[in-house]
Amino acid sequence: MRDSFVIGSRGSKLALTQAEWVKAKLAFAGPAVDVSIEIIKTSGDLKTEPLSVIGGKGVFTKELEEALLDGRIDIAVHSLKDVPTILPEELTIAAICEREDPSDALVLNRDIEEERVSIRSLPVRAVVGTSSPRRLAQLKHLRSDIVIKDLRGNVDTRLRKLDEGHYDALILASAGLRRLGLANRISAPIPPEQMLPAVGQGAIAIETRVEAKTIINVVSMLDHEATRLACNAERALLRVLGGGCQLPIAGHGVVYYGQLKLDGLVSDPEGNQIIRDHVSGTAREAEKLGAQLADRLLQRGANTLLAKR
Repeated sequence: MRDSFVIGSRGSKLALTQAEWVKAKLAFAGPAVDVSIEIIKTSGDLKTEPLSVIGGKGVFTKELEEALLDGRIDIAVHSLKDVPTILPEELTIAAICEREDPSDALVLNRDIEEERVSIRSLPVRAVVGTSSPRRLAQLKHLRSDIVIKDLRGNVDTRLRKLDEGHYDALILASAGLRRLGLANRISAPIPPEQMLPAVGQGAIAIETRVEAKTIINVVSMLDHEATRLACNAERALLRVLGGGCQLPIAGHGVVYYGQLKLDGLVSDPEGNQIIRDHVSGTAREAEKLGAQLADRLLQRGANTLLAKR
């Protein structure tokens, strides 16, 4: 008897690349598994307004989760950073795949020639494209003179606008560029000391129904323990802070020989004040560490900064 699984994916090139990667990996589950992909349009894809206007929580996942709940698809493949920290009780993240480079990347307009590229080397009042409050706040904290210009669209659209001269530089996720075969467009990775990544950045999540035990068993082979533990800590941090991708919150965990180090950051919207801290401990207590770091940030005034949004 052959099992047939339907993967739900957004229609962007990056989303489909990630879905195709999952499909290829699942093919190793055995010849008795058939996997197909169905494109689901989400509200985040259909609306062109800034995410701060349409709302950040679930705009790239809600319709995929609805398709899971009504049985149209069996698996939803997400960029983990888009997935809210609280899921519908009928759904679960069955696997978090091994993480790509979680850093942000500086991508320069081809007309700007720099030998040693960095945020600090950008021209005075350079126009930088980003739609992320997290990136905006950290960028303005480093360079208050920089002009931030909103940026939406898929990666190809963003790069085209850059090359047409609408921006001097963009800040994009290194992972997305690498997965699309565009690593050559990375002018310089931005070290986490300058720009802490988004929670879950660089990781792929596979979501399915809690009751779908057969699917969970198959998909679980793609789970990467160190990535899952690091991301669980990051997501616990975000959950306790009560934030989503449209707040200036950052978090990045690293698991090394059973230990987990978690960095977290909260900023006011303009990057005038940043509160940053870290915790370390056994990786088995990932979620506890995330909650602990959130409490430390809140005690240092993070709640006041988040109230300014």
